[in-house]
Amino acid sequence: MRQSRMASGRALLAVVIGIAGGSWWAEAREPAAAAEPLTVMSFNIRYGTAADGSNAWPNRRERVIRCIQNANPDLLGTQEMLAFQRDELADGLPGYTTVAAGRDDGREAGEMTGIFYRTARFEERDAGHFWLSPTPADIASKGWDAALPRIASWVRLRDRRQPEGRELLFLNTHFDHRGRVARRESARLIRRWLSEQAADCRVIVTGDFNAAEGSEPYEALFGDTKSEGDARRLPLLDTLRAVQPQRGPDEGTFTGFDASQTSGARIDWIGCSADWQILSAAIDRTSEEGRTPSDHAAVQAVLIARPASTTQQ
Repeated sequence: MRQSRMASGRALLAVVIGIAGGSWWAEAREPAAAAEPLTVMSFNIRYGTAADGSNAWPNRRERVIRCIQNANPDLLGTQEMLAFQRDELADGLPGYTTVAAGRDDGREAGEMTGIFYRTARFEERDAGHFWLSPTPADIASKGWDAALPRIASWVRLRDRRQPEGRELLFLNTHFDHRGRVARRESARLIRRWLSEQAADCRVIVTGDFNAAEGSEPYEALFGDTKSEGDARRLPLLDTLRAVQPQRGPDEGTFTGFDASQTSGARIDWIGCSADWQILSAAIDRTSEEGRTPSDHAAVQAVLIARPASTTQQ
């Protein structure tokens, strides 16, 4: 994992003010930097050893890279990424730092929920991974009725463009494709974890959740948790639904490599805490001559930090 560190400080200006023959020294800070938009992308890139024929990874790797380059995200959460795909994406996407671990051993083996963040913009403060199970610290632990071990990766970042602003906690995950209980409990686990670990941070969550809007996992992640007796649970917003309140017929995000397939469930989501203003959110329908980069459409959102005085809790 490549990391960048940058020291920053606040410049102080001593100003002499004279009034009625008297004067004193006053210390003035430079104005705080205005918030800048942040582009977030979530993308299930399809694991690179799948027997996908003409859609096998070597035939679409460059399409995946171009899709990401065109979106130009500051933060990217990937799903189903294998170690060699991580390395090839890193080569094709200079300027990003990667946080990733294989779900089978916590290092290189198995699929990763790999995170890429723009190195020039962010300073990494902390990072890690946990497993979606009743024992999340246990490497490769499989939870509830899940078919496979599932993992969440996270990174805590400081925005160099707003050095005095609150830190950002970015979490990326991939829920089980078979276990209904596992998906629900994974959402509850993440919501609890964020409430405990990100109380002083702005939060962004990305992932392939293998569940539709309105499902139990969706409600566990975005819904009101007071009914569960935990009013302290961190509020999260579904970015797409926040800007497009009416559900449409063409919001499906699993395409099976068919560019014309836009129906079905929206199973790829970007969530955020209420201290972000959501400027836009969309499903990326990128294709080249009818060929899609992956069997999932990527999803995107553009956010900007709300001033502390206007944040709704």
